[in-house]
Order: sequence, then C-alpha cells, then structure tokens
Amino acid sequence: MTSDDSAAEGRRRADEFLTLLAAEDPAADALLEELTEIRELVFLGAGLTAVARAEGRALPTAQRAQASTRQVNLGQLRDRNRADVAGLRTWLRRSGEEVLFIRSLHAAAARATG
Repeated sequence: MTSDDSAAEGRRRADEFLTLLAAEDPAADALLEELTEIRELVFLGAGLTAVARAEGRALPTAQRAQASTRQVNLGQLRDRNRADVAGLRTWLRRSGEEVLFIRSLHAAAARATG
C-alpha cells in the first residue's frame, strides 16, 4: 500500500468513525479496536485532524483560536503516546469528539442566525 493509498484509507476511516461517533454507535470503539498497527492509527488521526482544521477555519475568530489551541493539545497527546496503541486510540477518540464539537458550534451558529 502506498502512502497515498494509506492517506485515502485514513480519510475514509475518519469519515466512517465520525459517522459512528455522531450516532453514538458502539461500533466507533470497535473500529478503533480493529486497528492494531500504529501506522493505521496515525493515518486515521491525520484524516480526523484534516477535518477538524478545515471545519475549524470556518468558525468565528475567538472560537477558531480556541479550536486551534485544542488541536495543539491533541497533538501533544498524540506525541506522548507515539508508540502506545491504546494511547493513540484515546487520542483518536478525543480527536473525533473535537470534530463533533466543532460541528455543534457550526450548528448553533446556524440556528442563531436563523
């Protein structure tokens, strides 16, 4: 599998994971448990990070700054667990929750503006 294939698979898994997480489906945790290679976990994380950063850029300035700080904190969590599969799964779970939080901020803003 090439790096491009791995990145595409990571993005596909990120989309799947976010769908399951948003539905509060236990299969979200099962998806993480299926991934046993650090490389697989990291590519999933890259997909989640790309989504969080892209969606975070559309937030108002103050919320965008807060989202950026949370991304830095998530990066530090990832770095602390670089060689620990269980720790990386925690990072992925929190990264997914961050994307859902950003989406909830967008939804609240949309409701407020009518």
